[in-house]
Amino acid sequence: MKYSNIVKFKTKEGQFDNVMNLLSEPMNVNGLNQHIIVKTGENLLCAIGIWESEDHIVNARPEMIKRLDSIRDMLDTLSEELGVTDPVSGPILHEH
Repeated sequence: MKYSNIVKFKTKEGQFDNVMNLLSEPMNVNGLNQHIIVKTGENLLCAIGIWESEDHIVNARPEMIKRLDSIRDMLDTLSEELGVTDPVSGPILHEH
């Protein structure tokens, strides 16, 4: 079953292009079928990954954390409880 992860970010003022450039670089991970970046508001982005399986997401977590660490200082805090990201993941139930 395919899986997806979605992570919401808010860039600091003046850092949008830098974050976009770094997030747009290919990731060297197995099982990533598609990587999408959506602008959802002023300085707001959602990164969406479509994966072959949940195991592929689990195995790619170290690389995804490494990618996040490379942009962490360019992100604004979303909230005290969330920090700089709002991540979710789960099985894809329907595709069209």
